[in-house]
Amino acid sequence: MGLQFASARVVSAVSTWGLKHVFRRPAANFPGKIALYVDPSLIADLAPRLRKGSVCVVGTNGKTTTANLLADALEQAGQRVVCNRTGANLDSGVATALLHAGEADWGVFECDELWLAKILPHLKADYVVLLNLFRDQLDRVGEIDRIQDSIVGALQASPRTTIVYNADDPLCTAIAERAGNSAIAFGVGEDLHLPQNSVADAQMCQRCSTMLDYTYRQYGQLGAYSCPTCGFARPALDCAAEEVQLGAEGLSFRAHGPRRDASLRAPFSGAYMVYNLLATWAAADLAEVPAAALQQAIDAFDPQNGRLQEFVVGGRRTLLNLAKNPTGFNQNIKIILQDEGPKAVAFFVNDKEGDGRDVSWLWDIDFEELASQRDLRVFAGGIRKNDVQVRLKYAGLDALLVDSMAEVFAQVDDASSAVRVYAIANYTALPPVHSELSRLADLAGDAPAVPEKAARTHAEPQADSLSPAAPSVATTASSPEAPLVVAHLFPDLLNLYGDGGNVAVLERRARDRGIPVEVRRVNHGDTIDFTQVDLVFLGGGPDREQRLASEELGRMKEGLHAYVEDDGVLLAICGGYQLLGRTWLLGDEEVDGLSIVDMTTGRAPGGSGDRLTGNIVLHSSLAARPVVGYENHAGRTHLGQGVEAFGEVASGAGHGNNGDDKGDGVLYRNVVGTYLHGPLLPKNPEVADALLARALERRFRRTGVCAPELTPLDDAVEVAANDYVFRRFNG
Repeated sequence: MGLQFASARVVSAVSTWGLKHVFRRPAANFPGKIALYVDPSLIADLAPRLRKGSVCVVGTNGKTTTANLLADALEQAGQRVVCNRTGANLDSGVATALLHAGEADWGVFECDELWLAKILPHLKADYVVLLNLFRDQLDRVGEIDRIQDSIVGALQASPRTTIVYNADDPLCTAIAERAGNSAIAFGVGEDLHLPQNSVADAQMCQRCSTMLDYTYRQYGQLGAYSCPTCGFARPALDCAAEEVQLGAEGLSFRAHGPRRDASLRAPFSGAYMVYNLLATWAAADLAEVPAAALQQAIDAFDPQNGRLQEFVVGGRRTLLNLAKNPTGFNQNIKIILQDEGPKAVAFFVNDKEGDGRDVSWLWDIDFEELASQRDLRVFAGGIRKNDVQVRLKYAGLDALLVDSMAEVFAQVDDASSAVRVYAIANYTALPPVHSELSRLADLAGDAPAVPEKAARTHAEPQADSLSPAAPSVATTASSPEAPLVVAHLFPDLLNLYGDGGNVAVLERRARDRGIPVEVRRVNHGDTIDFTQVDLVFLGGGPDREQRLASEELGRMKEGLHAYVEDDGVLLAICGGYQLLGRTWLLGDEEVDGLSIVDMTTGRAPGGSGDRLTGNIVLHSSLAARPVVGYENHAGRTHLGQGVEAFGEVASGAGHGNNGDDKGDGVLYRNVVGTYLHGPLLPKNPEVADALLARALERRFRRTGVCAPELTPLDDAVEVAANDYVFRRFNG
């Protein structure tokens, strides 16, 4: 420590004073950021202030809650603690917390998954608590294996750090195994018999890429897993939760800790909170915190930051919580389902940089679980409220667009005070909802005024030159006798960007017209007779899953090729689209494809990190309206001579197949391939109907059942979502 360190402290102090007293803004990040510019070793220089040690809390979900609870428990035990309580979890936030504190016993720091590699080598924390890993902000952080590599590197750069990890998560277990640090494994030691969601983020062995077997699952990929091939399995638990009780009013369990046991209870529910509390106890026990101190911290826990925060507005109990990915939303839905009374639920979703620009993950949330609820009102808010409304529509929920919680309360004002209100918001949507609820709660019962736009029950697209065209299938027929057969290939492997939503849209749009549909999910190891199929859907997945799917497709190559040449309808997205060509990109490796379409996909000039991402607008021959979506791909696809693209990039933000020729995807016979996620079809109903029309013609040839006329549907919600993307991103 010398001149650099002294200078860093000076600029930090000046910036802190200015932010607080001149600009009236919190000083959670900026002082540390500029101090690190002056002294890059600042965290290492400040670490000796922590006399007993430090803990880093990392993971996709639950970091803020776990870090704050652990800090509270240490303080209840009489320890002085430094903690970045506001969730400023980059190196700048950790540096700021250390700069603002004097000497302390312990440091407890929430750390972003990718930024742990910049923090841990300097901090040399005694413990890293690894909570879980789920898909989150794929456009920013990439696939989960990139996060795993980063965390492993951080741990290897701090070999004396002990990792306290969620052994129920195979992704976390793989990190502990690869890093080689001393390790403490925690998990739930019994089957909670919870209903499962449709998507999990880890289906395959982390060693040999065999499909994992599960004795039971808790949620997502968490549970008791084992590999039938190489023996990779959940390890013996050093810290286990048993005798777990979950209810609408709270939870309790018996925790067997690394050193001691404890009985814990909490006034909030959810299986994910069992894991958060168990992780907190594991770390607290290692830091010699008595169980009574942790229980006192839990009893007094009132984060005031929007995480599981209760409000009373006009006599109505209101729960606000953060959810920023499918797993988080699904766990919040589980909490809502425990409430048997009348409910109003508002979902607020933004797409700012902190959230991730891509909102296709909405289609991996099981909103369908809410559709059977009686006395339920649903609202869609946030910057991407139109996308939320479309997703809820296809889940069977008629959502009202709102811009504020005041509008929500206005709509439930005519109901009894027994209506429980829930507000679920993603990362940047949370602070304004939190501020508004705090203000409304402070009004001491004053009823919010009814905003004029709150009476709107459906999206009403503005009249413009892009009015929707009517579907164009002219043949009239009697009621079909055989269902339209849709084959969804490998949904257990290829559903990285919510692409399964395309199948949900096709099924719903057919059924709304009285056309019977049979969706056949062709999972890994299943077989399919393509001669008995009318429409095939093929999505994209992570490299490990896509490699396994490509092996399965290789065995189906002859049948799929014959299906395409017989004018079978095929929709392929991203990795599934690449597979149709002569070569495609698997990680950084160019491999042989199915050669169904004359096209090749190769590496980007800058490697796999040089990705083409962003919202995109196309003009396509399959739709009168613009076609909108989101692209996120490293491969560069080039079509063969004379092969037609699916659409031409119309927006300044769009890249398309390769970023050069301004074409996206491919049209070949009845094949539609594209890089557009979103998923593609919900905001582009004309494309969905074009595919349905062609599939119905194939069914006619296959069964003799005439192709009915595709009568127009009420697409106001879909058109409004399309309009929003077009207006915002058409450059």
